[in-house]
Parts: sequence; structure tokens; C-alpha cells
Amino acid sequence: MIAAGIDLGGTKMEAQLFASDWGLVDKRRVPTPKTYDDLVDALAALIGWTTSVSGREIPVGIGAAGLINPATGLALTANLCASNQPFPADIAQAAGRPVTYINDCRALALSEAVFGAGKGYRTVMSLILGTGVGGGTAIAGAIQNGPSMTGGEFGHTSASAAIVAQAGLPIVTCGCGRDGCIETFIAGPGLSRIAKTLTGQDVTPPEIAALRHSTMAQVWSVWCDLTADLLRNLTLTADPDMIVLGGGLSQIEGVCDDLSAALRRAQIGDYNIPLIALAQGGDSSGARGAALAAWQEATPNA
Repeated sequence: MIAAGIDLGGTKMEAQLFASDWGLVDKRRVPTPKTYDDLVDALAALIGWTTSVSGREIPVGIGAAGLINPATGLALTANLCASNQPFPADIAQAAGRPVTYINDCRALALSEAVFGAGKGYRTVMSLILGTGVGGGTAIAGAIQNGPSMTGGEFGHTSASAAIVAQAGLPIVTCGCGRDGCIETFIAGPGLSRIAKTLTGQDVTPPEIAALRHSTMAQVWSVWCDLTADLLRNLTLTADPDMIVLGGGLSQIEGVCDDLSAALRRAQIGDYNIPLIALAQGGDSSGARGAALAAWQEATPNA
């Protein structure tokens, strides 16, 4: 076995072991504890399990939502009991060995760039459209990180003032503390917020998706325009070959075609747009991307 990845979520965490061909060998899933000390201990136990099964210490990566401040080492997490804690350092101390910690959206970008929909392309970006919005950028099979480690927090860029004003949408405060972040409009709750504003109805994203060609057509059109504006900004910034979609909203039938059409309308003139595709890795993408990040860190010249 070559590496292990742990997909750490708010309700469950799963360790996966990978062979030298990056095929899945074994996995173990346990509930995510609700207190910080228990969470650290449970992760250390999973890391110990990877050593026991593989027969030696192999690189281990942990993929989780949230950020680690590189200046302080403290975590910022919305769905884990780890905010304002030196989370990666505490995990390493409890496990008695170093670990690689990576944002789950960046892990998916890496996994899809190397193994999934983006295989064979140089610049691959991920855009996760779920309860929140985030992503990452992989170039030549490696995640691009900078000094702030916030690259990929696409959901906290600003929404198009023109589209928001034309649709008469309300400006709300995002979980990050700022007003008008694109996440507040195009994440799952944001899609429902658009529907409430335009139709007066309280409807869920699946209900909107089912009615997007009839009574919710305007709602879907506004959501596509806002999401395409973000895709346009990503294109103008990084000019990726492909943008891979993940998250619950990416499972809406035809979303890639609808967003591609909206992006063509939003793009400058008749210039090309990147391919838009669905993530192929499913539940394994996060863990496999975290494992690959750990392996790359351990073998930088491989």
C-alpha cells in the first residue's frame, strides 16, 4: 500500500487505503465525534488502523472542510468542533507521526485532475456546489497553494451586483461575516432563497430542480446566470482547461449543459470557455485526493 486518505465530514469519517496503482484496498468508516478531544483521538485511531493494516507507516492525508491559518496553525471549521484549535498539530501529536491536512474541495480537485474527469488536462479547477461553495486548482497534477492558504474559497467572492439587482435579490450576511458573497446565492440554501424572492414559495433545491422547466424556470435561469458569472471569473483568472463540478447541486440533470450555455453568454465575445464536467470519483474523491497530497508531500521528487 502506498498511501491513505481520511475523508473527514461532520457526521462520519472514513479512512481509505490505496495500492501503488491507486486502487482502493480497504476502508474503515466511523462516526465523527462531537467533542474536540474525542475527535482528535478518533482520527489518531484511524491513522493507527492504516499502519496496522498496511504493516508500516505510510503517508496519511486528511481532507476536511474549513481552513487552517498558516500563521497560527489554528483551524476555522463550520461543521467540526475544531475551530480555534491547532487541529493538524494535535492530530499529529496524538498519532505520534506527521500527517497532511488538506481542504476537502482542494482534495477533490487534485483527485479529479489526476484520476478523474480532469485526467489528461493541465489546469483543472473544482467547484463544489452544495450546502456551501468552494473549490481548488490543480496544475500539472499538483494543488496550487499560496501564503494565505485561502485559494479555492470561491464561495466568498462577490456576487454580480448587476444580476442581483436585476433579479431583486436580497443581500444577506454570509457565514464568513461579509455581505453579498456568491455562496449566499448559489449554494443550496441560496437557490431556495432565490425561489422565495421570485415566487414567494419555500421550496427545496430538489423541488426547484424538478420544476426548473416549468414554474421554477426563472429561478433556475437566475441561479445559472449567477453561477456562470462565478465560472467566468474563474476562467478570466486561471483560464482552466476544465472545471469539475461536485456537491449535491451538481447532481441535477443537465446542470453541466445549462451552466456551459450560461457561461458562453457571460464570456467575453466569442472566446472559448473551459469544459465543464461532473466529478467522477464520487465518495472516493476526497479521501483519494488527500492520500495523493500526502504521498506527494512525502515523495516530492517522485
